[in-house]
Amino acid sequence: MTTHRVGIVVFDGVTMLDVSGPSDVLHQAGRVAEAYELVLVSARGGQAATSNGLALSGAVTPADAGALDTVVVAGGDRLAEEPLERELLDAVAEVAARATRVASVCTGAFVLAELGLLDDRRATTHWRHAERMARRYPRVHVEPDAIHVRDGRYVTSAGISAGIDLSLALVEEDHGADAARAVARELVVFMQRPGGQSQFSTALETPPPHTDLLRDLIADVLADPAADHTLPTMAARAAVSSRHLTRLFNSELNTTPARWLENVRLDRARQLLLSGHSVTTAARASGLGSDETLRRVFAKHLGTTPSEYRMRFATTARVSGG
Repeated sequence: MTTHRVGIVVFDGVTMLDVSGPSDVLHQAGRVAEAYELVLVSARGGQAATSNGLALSGAVTPADAGALDTVVVAGGDRLAEEPLERELLDAVAEVAARATRVASVCTGAFVLAELGLLDDRRATTHWRHAERMARRYPRVHVEPDAIHVRDGRYVTSAGISAGIDLSLALVEEDHGADAARAVARELVVFMQRPGGQSQFSTALETPPPHTDLLRDLIADVLADPAADHTLPTMAARAAVSSRHLTRLFNSELNTTPARWLENVRLDRARQLLLSGHSVTTAARASGLGSDETLRRVFAKHLGTTPSEYRMRFATTARVSGG
């Protein structure tokens, strides 16, 4: 069998699962298809300290890595929060230049973006850092809800465990769906994870309003999402016209009152479902009203049903039916 060589770029502060997830997928794939040879690569070689305190040893320098078919840049929170050091950028640039395929897990996309490799391309990263990436690299078309994105020879994935999804996609690309399905079964994971990152992020990400009027109104709605919050009612409460309130929402929150309220109610419904409430109770107590409306809103925003969401994300303790 021909060996496909994969270099995984690591550094101090790397997230362990960004490395171990893809590594295990590719290792398992070698049992049913072409073997993958895994090589840890770092700027200086040797050992890298992960973010959880454990160490990865045996990394080689880019010069010693040899020919690589695929390069995977692992992530770590510091890549999004701190300036990227030159030696890491140079290391990735060196191995990426000679690879057929270049991938990133989580915030590893920031390294590719900093090098200009994602300019005018679609890409994704961890939902928590997607907005920051879009601001920092305006030429990158960031898709914040994607689990993984392929654009040309570049493949980027969402946060942490999404590196497993990305690696399964690479195995499918290399060896077909049957091989990827066999690996997914072995690892007891989804072959193709339903929905996007919005299932994991907080649905409600409201920036702080600049005006006291809007700040007070938002606090009032958040305190009781199920109350009467039609546009005329909210406008009357704020002592402004409906048109003016809509302008305030657009200018300060970049949304409409109706869309914002739907997200507030969706967020409350999610909390209720994860706390063990039935679909009917969650619909009523969140202000969405009926089971059918709740299902429609879940399908629209999360790409799943309330029952499936609760089953996959709630506590392992038994929850009430509905």
